[in-house]
Amino acid sequence: MAIGILSAFFFSSTFVLNRAMSLQGGHWVWTASLRYVYTLVLLCLWLLVKGQVNVLTGAVREFRTHCLFWTVAGGIGFGVFYALLSFSASFAPGWVVATTWQATILASPLVLLIFGKQVPAKGMLFTALIFIGVVLVTIEQATSSPTGEILLGFLAVTVAAFAYPLGNQPVWEARYGTSARVPRIVGPVIDNSIGRVLLLVMGSIPFWITLIIVANPPPPSTGQMLTTAIVAVFSGVVATSLFLKARHHASTPYELVAVDSTQSTEVLFALLGEVIFLHGSYPGATASAGIVAVVVGLTLYIRAQATKNVKKGAC
Repeated sequence: MAIGILSAFFFSSTFVLNRAMSLQGGHWVWTASLRYVYTLVLLCLWLLVKGQVNVLTGAVREFRTHCLFWTVAGGIGFGVFYALLSFSASFAPGWVVATTWQATILASPLVLLIFGKQVPAKGMLFTALIFIGVVLVTIEQATSSPTGEILLGFLAVTVAAFAYPLGNQPVWEARYGTSARVPRIVGPVIDNSIGRVLLLVMGSIPFWITLIIVANPPPPSTGQMLTTAIVAVFSGVVATSLFLKARHHASTPYELVAVDSTQSTEVLFALLGEVIFLHGSYPGATASAGIVAVVVGLTLYIRAQATKNVKKGAC
């Protein structure tokens, strides 16, 4: 859970920086695609510097063996997810994107159900509490922005919220061999958090190439290229690796949903970043109540999981 919260801190930089690039006129296609180009380069350099050439070469071999699987998983989990997240920054402030993004907390259990998993009712109650908090924050902040822009941003992020777990869950299924619809994949590469991210990034490349050809955006500015590189380091490498590491420590559907719920703390980090760097307003009474609901829901998740682990130990 602590690793998940730390990943949320680095993820939150995406919402603030993407909004900043949008306000400066940067096209959302470059904001999205350049991040993964940088991420691919950074991951390869990191593995070379760390002397983990075997992970790099192993990832290439694994991608060639299951290229369709990784293209679909990476195209949805990284491609569709981040393209829509970047698109929404053109129509909504960072806090709207951050709060709406928490819909992934509800999307995660639904995706688990699609893969035949059972999610405990208690976990769903805690999830609902977190989502109510998100709605309260969004309601207050949306009153100060045009309704059309808020709606367009909301719809884009909602689809992205489902795309992220829908693309990442098959990787979990492949590693543990728990789904007849997903190939069983074994080996040191898929057991390595950096290796999993690298494979998903490689899988997303066909999506980005197609998007650039179809959208045909104007060339990116130097400032956008630099800012996107920062996002790639903070979110694409650090945050994603931490999140997948936390998620793959989970061994039950309940633990998976609990880890995913830590991403709700992005609301707190994004609001703080919006106020400090983009001169946003402080949350009022309604938004403050929403933040409390999010934190309480997350705390209940942690306590429930801790109690469950203690009972396991007693047995």
